[in-house]
This record gives sequence, C-alpha cells and structure tokens, in this order.
Amino acid sequence: MTAAVSVVIPCLDDAPALAVCLEHLDRQTRPPAEVVVVDNGSSPDPRLQQLSAGHPYAVRVVHEPVRGAGAAAARGYDEAKGEILARCDADSRPAAGWIEAIASAFARDDGLDAVTGPVDFHDLSGWQGMLGRAFYRAGLSIGMHLAIATTPLWGSNLALRATAWERARRLVHRDDPRVHDDLDLSFALGPDARVRRLAGMRVSAEARIYDSRAALSERVARAMHTCRRGWEHQSAGLRWVERVRAR
Repeated sequence: MTAAVSVVIPCLDDAPALAVCLEHLDRQTRPPAEVVVVDNGSSPDPRLQQLSAGHPYAVRVVHEPVRGAGAAAARGYDEAKGEILARCDADSRPAAGWIEAIASAFARDDGLDAVTGPVDFHDLSGWQGMLGRAFYRAGLSIGMHLAIATTPLWGSNLALRATAWERARRLVHRDDPRVHDDLDLSFALGPDARVRRLAGMRVSAEARIYDSRAALSERVARAMHTCRRGWEHQSAGLRWVERVRAR
C-alpha cells in the first residue's frame, strides 16, 4: 500500500492563484490525503477560508506569523500528517498525475528521501519560455548542484518523506526570511540524502523571477545568501567528500 501524501502550500495574499492550484489538485488521478495551506500573514481575505470546502480531500489553513517562505514551509511540514510531504506554491499548477508520480516513486524505493520535478512556467511562451526554462534549469541542475553536492529541490515541485523532514527540521533556517526554503532544505537534508529528479512529476508555476531585472537580481542574491548559510555548517568541498564516501 502506498503512503499517504500531504501537500503543503505556503500562501501570502495569493487567494486567486491558490484557487486555481486547488482546482488542479482536485483533478489528480490520486488525490492527496490532505492539503495544508500556510497563511503567512495575508491581508484579511474571506476567500482564503472559503477555499477549504468542496474538495475530495481535507484542506486545513494554518497561520504562521513569522514572515518568510522558510518559516511558512517549515510550519506546513510540521503540521502535515502524511508519510510523504509534497510542496508546491500557491501559483503552482500540478499535472493530473503529480501525486501519483510522487507516491509511486517512494513506494518503489524505500531508501528514497526526496524527489523534485522539472521546471516549467505557464505564463511564459515561445522563445521567452524556452530561455526562461533553460536559464532556471541551468542554475538548478549545474550551479546549485555543485554548491550543495546533491540534486537541488525546486520549491514549486518537491516531496520528501516525513522521516527525512524530522532529520532536517532543526537544520533549516526558518527564522531567516532571505533564504530560499527549497535550497535551504536541500542543504539540511545533507549530501548523502537520496534525492531523485522525476521527469513525470510535472508542475508549472508563474515566472515571477523574471518580472523585472530587480526581481531576478534579488532571487540570485538570496540564492547566494542561502549557500553561505549552508556552508557555515559544511563547506561545498566537504559536502562532496561526504557524498563520494556515501557512495
């Protein structure tokens, strides 16, 4: 029997996008056991609570007053009850087989700690979409892979075992709003963690990173800040040594 999958969705003033995300989760070939929406200090909006009803799974809205994706995501993982903790964003649009792909991967491999899927943006098309995807994938698969010595996780499309979260939860910087929570989690899992990239685990998200030059620069600066925080615990070189030994 495959494990129960909880979906964690941090949300800040994003009720309309969240409604679309939940519609995509409604169409899953295998529904999640629950969805945990983490309200990270949204302006008063009755739509957020109204979104909890009418789904083939339970939706819980929990509140995290500490601002930042790291604090919100960590609160969601702490609150979730499933054996597998999936993570996407309010603007994510999971493909119909997303939960099925996640559950099947963990069912086939008892030693698997985490999975992540391909990067795609539903609001970029044509050559802009091709360049945007290529740039982001290169940064994740090459730059961040070298920095953390393992497959990096993409926050809009990841899942991990609850047992892996228990090992990592005290190492993430949930009180630092400048860290990228997905990259921070990748660091916390350690270079010897079993992490796979699944081609069939498909999610698209908004390309907010490309809203402006300032937005892109800020995203890069936060990635470097997250790397520096991660290297405080263990340098990139030592992480690679540990990974090679683990193999």
